[in-house]
Amino acid sequence: MDLIRHIDHLFFHFINSRLSHPILDTLMVFITNQNNWIFPLFILLIWMFGSDGKRGKIAGVILILTIIIVDGTAAQIIKPWVGRIRPSHALINSINLLVKPGGLYSFVSNHAANTFAFAVVIHYFYGRKQLWVFALAGLVAVSRVYVGVHYPADIICGALFGYGTAWCILSLWVIVKMRELKRNRTWVWYCPEQKIS
Repeated sequence: MDLIRHIDHLFFHFINSRLSHPILDTLMVFITNQNNWIFPLFILLIWMFGSDGKRGKIAGVILILTIIIVDGTAAQIIKPWVGRIRPSHALINSINLLVKPGGLYSFVSNHAANTFAFAVVIHYFYGRKQLWVFALAGLVAVSRVYVGVHYPADIICGALFGYGTAWCILSLWVIVKMRELKRNRTWVWYCPEQKIS
């Protein structure tokens, strides 16, 4: 564990300090601010519920439920249980802190968990061409290390947690869908060939 922690700290300082650049500072501060993603997500949900038919409504409900479960579990259960102190609190005098320190605990990263859960749901419902969502999730996750509020292990484990939880929820959805179709209930059926333009 000491070796893993040492490597984690090395990668943290490399991303947070060695890669530091004024242009990246501005970009990463913008990317890491969750308030900047509220409006695009709101527009996406409006489109899903209002213009994408049955698929959009099903995907929208599953997306909202997934994010609620992932975010709540990470923040209310995993973080207090693990109790890892954020670098923005533990290393305040030796890091490049670009945002507010945040809460006391850092493991796992909610940003990483939520964005990877989001990516999984969008990728599942809208096809393999939507790999950009994983690139975006990765960028958001890395931004948390860059701005000084998470260690690399926090975002890696957060991403895995969000990814895995989303797939578990989608697996339950598939079970429900198959059961309902066997009962000739068509509310679960949508046209899978449609894609986001």
